[in-house]
Amino acid sequence: MAKRDYYETLGVPRNADAETIKKSYRKLALKYHPDKNPGDKAAEESFKELGEAYEALSDVQKRAAYDQYGHAAFDARARAGRAGGFHDPFEIFREVFGGGSSIFDEFFGSRHDPTQPQRGDDLRYDLEISFAEAALGCEKEISVSKPERCEACEGSGVEAGSRTKTCATCHGRGQVISARGIFSIAQTCPACQGAGRVVEKPCVSCHGAGRRDHSSKIKLRIPAGVDTGSRLRSGGNGEAGLRGGPPGDLYVVLHIKAHEIFHRDGDDLLCEVPVSVVQAALGAEIEVPTLNGKAAIKIPAGTQSGTIFRLKGKGVKNVQGYGNGDLHVRIDVEVPTHLTSAQKAKLQEFAELCDENVNPISRGFLEKAKNLFR
Repeated sequence: MAKRDYYETLGVPRNADAETIKKSYRKLALKYHPDKNPGDKAAEESFKELGEAYEALSDVQKRAAYDQYGHAAFDARARAGRAGGFHDPFEIFREVFGGGSSIFDEFFGSRHDPTQPQRGDDLRYDLEISFAEAALGCEKEISVSKPERCEACEGSGVEAGSRTKTCATCHGRGQVISARGIFSIAQTCPACQGAGRVVEKPCVSCHGAGRRDHSSKIKLRIPAGVDTGSRLRSGGNGEAGLRGGPPGDLYVVLHIKAHEIFHRDGDDLLCEVPVSVVQAALGAEIEVPTLNGKAAIKIPAGTQSGTIFRLKGKGVKNVQGYGNGDLHVRIDVEVPTHLTSAQKAKLQEFAELCDENVNPISRGFLEKAKNLFR
């Protein structure tokens, strides 16, 4: 089944700016989050699809590659058997011209000398944390399985005491010539991978790769104010490099669980607090939850359901250090149920004492709607 266009997945036009893409992703990710759709496989697939689209379009270089080559910009590397790292868009040309062909190098230039150390690939790790951990910041330890430098050969891939010799397939040239019709095509030597030399005795621990799969525990400091889609970089914790090259980086993409009380809008928080009819009518001082404990607010007499009170600075800390958002408390007046006979009698007595000045909102509504009642 063909993949959907990333812009269509996120519901944005192709000329959308970064902020528009981010806002749309947040909205849709919240809609399809697994916590809000337990057991819904379709919602789970949509959530994963959104994450994939956002990763591509939120990065300037990846977006440019996608705009030019579409999904092929990312699929080519997977077909080459190196899934897990980030894609080099130019590899699509290498596939077309026969995998590392000299034709590509002649037109575009060789990316690297195959005999030299190479940097390891970057890795992605998706981490789900709680609402409070995202708002207040926390430390996490994750376990990542990845290729790491072989300690036995120190990343060289060569057994101790061994040496290298000229490749018998390409005779040291690093390339082999094959005839295709009237053309002669030079390709990277499959025996030595273009190095021109091969190892007499590869390292027995890593079989000459210079790397071995290993599970590592990595500690992360997650700053206060992160949100779904935030990406943290852990330098040097990606795949080990080749031939002693430096390691890549690890990018941790965050996913935030929904909270049972608070709803987030940027750095602001919203929560709904129930109050009794008596408290709303007579006024009261009530306690409301915040991220750091409790706070007291005064409810004036006659407060209506839906009234919002703002607690300045009680929202989420801005991840870039621009202060804190606010907490917006929405009042929900709770109508009593399961009244006793005595309670019903008191309410009836109260109703008989009421005049039109007690319920001005109802009176105003009836004035506007009286023509419809005729």
